Amino acid sequence: MTFLGIDIPIKNIPALDPGFIPMSLFRGEFLKQASRPIAIAVERNDGLRAVYDTFITGTNVEADRYYIERTVKFLLWAKGGFRVTICGDEAMAAHIREAYGETGPRAFDSAFMARVYERPFEVLSLPLDQKPAGNERTVRAGGNLTGCRIGFDAGGSDRKVSAVIDGEAVYSEEVVWHPKTQADPAYHYEGILSAFKTAASKMPRVNAIGVSSAGIYIANRTAVASLFLKVPPDLFEAQVKDIYIRAAKELGDDIPLRVFNDGDVTALAGAMELGDNNVLGIAMGTSQAGGFVDAAGNITGWLNELAFAPVDASPAAMADEWSGDIGCGVKYFSQDGVIKLAGNAGIALDAALPPGEKLTVVQNMLAQGERTTETLKQDQFSPLGVVQQVILLYVTMKAMLKDIPVRDVRRFNSGFLAYLETGHPDILQSIIDAQDITMDTGMRIEEAVQKYREFAFK
Repeated sequence: MTFLGIDIPIKNIPALDPGFIPMSLFRGEFLKQASRPIAIAVERNDGLRAVYDTFITGTNVEADRYYIERTVKFLLWAKGGFRVTICGDEAMAAHIREAYGETGPRAFDSAFMARVYERPFEVLSLPLDQKPAGNERTVRAGGNLTGCRIGFDAGGSDRKVSAVIDGEAVYSEEVVWHPKTQADPAYHYEGILSAFKTAASKMPRVNAIGVSSAGIYIANRTAVASLFLKVPPDLFEAQVKDIYIRAAKELGDDIPLRVFNDGDVTALAGAMELGDNNVLGIAMGTSQAGGFVDAAGNITGWLNELAFAPVDASPAAMADEWSGDIGCGVKYFSQDGVIKLAGNAGIALDAALPPGEKLTVVQNMLAQGERTTETLKQDQFSPLGVVQQVILLYVTMKAMLKDIPVRDVRRFNSGFLAYLETGHPDILQSIIDAQDITMDTGMRIEEAVQKYREFAFK
């Protein structure tokens, strides 16, 4: 495959997305032809700065511009920043300045960063030998499980809360909600506060509250988050920016609160579970985020909002609805990725369903397939008879096992067949006689499943 004059060898072409061009492959092949040095510095709050040294060809202008623009975009959404400095190429700096200008194709990105950091977005140019020095600072968080703690996860289709005492969950609940479609922030606040109060009621006290939430949070305050997509700017400023701080104060004025991007929380949870550091966490849910726990057990403090990071170089890639850009991570590493490819897989989804329910439809189909696979498995030296196989496939395909864990399907099937052979041999005989499962026999099988599950299967 050739793109912008760069030959990109793609060994495994995705069957459901054959036009996909991994950005990493484009980058690798581009850099094989690039030898002219250039640097990109991205500055964020408190003088923190990421500096990325790379190369361009100097001859393939179109590919050079595309590569640098995509790299700038990735750095902005991975690290965060309101000031971009291109070092070593004034013409490239002018191109990036135009692209990220008020009327440029990346106007969404620049406006977003200006809003997050409350500073005007700007693109500067410097000679390569004057590139600024990098300045990073990590953040210590997580790892303390003593006392009574509330853990809250704000997702785009459900919210989860747990009450935890000395590291053991004593209560958990998951509640469906639809924050992305609600313009009144009272809806969000009441849902958050209800979850906090429910968890608090299960413990003698509350020592700390930890929140995992999709979006960008600075000092526990909401900078930007898709959960509040429909909230008008004036209400966002007045009621959303400090929404978690206000909810926490309802339980007590001095309860420690930490609000983190769900990517950071995923990395922290992984590090704690593994008992190790240098852990990458990727949160794939309603949106996509990433986080990293370094060798010292600290998180990076980066923006980590990878939903808008470019991952597909195909000019025919799908655009995301919010930024209008194509090939962004949210369309590949979240529920949107499943929904996007469902039609190509022959799965018809009701357009009226909200995204979370569309995902559930596909998940249920996957779970059904896993149960069918388990049903088809047989012991090598004691295969089932035809009638027994027919019964088990009938039970599986009629979704009578939908709430049986996949790991228990074979145990259920073995016990159920023994139950039929000793307690309902007439069902087996009726199938032999009719060479089919009649409506009456099907009803008797369903009744037998219910009775077996109620009285015999544990």
